Amino acid sequence: MTDLHRHLRDRLLATLVDLGLARDAAQPLIRLDPPKNRDHGDVALGAFQLAKLAGKAPPALAAEIAAKITSDAIIESAAAAGPFVNFRFRRAALALEVLSAIQSDAAPYGKARGNGDVVCIDFSSPNIAKPFHIGHMRSTVLGNALCRIHRHVGATVHGINHLGDWGMPFAKMMTAYMRWGNEQELHRSPMRYMFDLYKRYGVEVKQNPGLDGEAAAHFRALESGVDNQERRMWKLLRDESLKAFQGPYARLGVTFDHITGESFFEDKMAAALQRVVAAGVLEQSDGASVVWLKELGIKEPCILTKSDGTTLYHTRDLAAAFYREVTFHPTRILYVVGAEQKLHFDQLKGVLTKMQEPIAKAVEHVPFGLVLSKSDDGKWEKFASRSGNAVFLDEILDEAVAKVRAVIREKNPDLANADQVAEQVGVSAIVFNDLKNSRIKDVKFDWDSMLQFEGETGPYVQYACARLASILRKVEVPVPAVDAIDCALLADAERVLLVMMDFGTAVQKAAEQSEPSHVTGHAIALAGEIHSYLRDHYVVGAEPAVRDARLVLVDAARRLLTTGLALLGITAPDRM
Repeated sequence: MTDLHRHLRDRLLATLVDLGLARDAAQPLIRLDPPKNRDHGDVALGAFQLAKLAGKAPPALAAEIAAKITSDAIIESAAAAGPFVNFRFRRAALALEVLSAIQSDAAPYGKARGNGDVVCIDFSSPNIAKPFHIGHMRSTVLGNALCRIHRHVGATVHGINHLGDWGMPFAKMMTAYMRWGNEQELHRSPMRYMFDLYKRYGVEVKQNPGLDGEAAAHFRALESGVDNQERRMWKLLRDESLKAFQGPYARLGVTFDHITGESFFEDKMAAALQRVVAAGVLEQSDGASVVWLKELGIKEPCILTKSDGTTLYHTRDLAAAFYREVTFHPTRILYVVGAEQKLHFDQLKGVLTKMQEPIAKAVEHVPFGLVLSKSDDGKWEKFASRSGNAVFLDEILDEAVAKVRAVIREKNPDLANADQVAEQVGVSAIVFNDLKNSRIKDVKFDWDSMLQFEGETGPYVQYACARLASILRKVEVPVPAVDAIDCALLADAERVLLVMMDFGTAVQKAAEQSEPSHVTGHAIALAGEIHSYLRDHYVVGAEPAVRDARLVLVDAARRLLTTGLALLGITAPDRM
């Protein structure tokens, strides 16, 4: 919340109390948001909930509020428009508040103080012994952005990589390696070699269905806890996978607070199952242990152990929820996993709810759509290579960097650190393209559109940062303090300032809704407004007072764009 918003909220609360509303009841209902049409005002208050509290029609209450909020040194006007009240700030006050806060890195432009929330974010979570492909990227970049966003608004965050390093999928990989593997080949190119082995298993099992029984036996041996061949094999393949994953994680700027895969909960599942038994909700069905959830509207039972006694994903996720509850005391546990896993997380939350476990309220599935590529006949389909197999992410990143490097050679051949800039822009273009729309929508992977330096793209926003940095270099004078400039000279920059003011709202919505696209949307809007402003308003060559005021504006825009991009896990080059 900016000081402008705080001042307005205080005025509104006093007005509502004067109108007979209880302070404690009215205060949480004061929600200030940007109006859909900025010509109507700078911020708007919807009177719906307040009117219900007051026992009045929303338009009537809005008119009463507008009549009582008179102008002062900060508020220029208040006007009712149906059930809304639109407010306009004085332009000098707007510039002084926004630019001062950005320059001093004060919240919401800088990181907020601790808000008491503890957020566990379970994301990325690739399966070991399988390639890190384009499908893994969505969970990885969404989860990384959410970790950064929640930290910015003041939460304590635990970013968790819940590796898929247990269960039958791994047992199949282990079986393939035991039959056909070569350790020398494994060390030479671990992920591609394991991928080839896994594909071979898929082919061979069609001719020899007994392979699945062999894999199941290996998994039982692994779950036995004995130091055996399966345990040593598990460690070898897990270690090789973890080393290989560091490449894509480093390029995407992703780190984790905890790497606790499914195997971490091997010794915790028995206690979790006993807890389910004690709650009286576990039943037997055809030899399997299940929890029925029909009363919660979930038709499929949640299976916690199979008839042979081995565990499943749900068993490990249940143990993980209990572990996180005791270890982190989370207010929210976000599972950033594809929309196709909705039933799984409905069942997980359902079991915890049926057990009357308080942690059930913290569990939130954060679903997302698919990555689509255009087929030869022009249709958008699930991303795959021409052979129909998963595409390695590092190959995609390399191609993006190569395409940007070609653009640099053509348009700016003398650019210093061209290879570094190509890496920053190429990788960021893919990340930004993933995060710019609502996460539940499918992402269209289109090289031509995502690498454009115009429009709603990462390169467009990064270019705005580089352009602003270039202006600051050319002026060759220090950026003055905000209180040393005449803020009235920035009345012509009101659209830029208003978008800047919206930053806190965008980040807060992104945190509340697990929706990074609010931040990408803000970055696109700010880049567009500052580009438009600079087309008609010069900084270099302007008379000193005007130059200094615009210099502060340019510096603030650069800072805020850099912050917004950083929340998305994207760098902001000084030169492009």
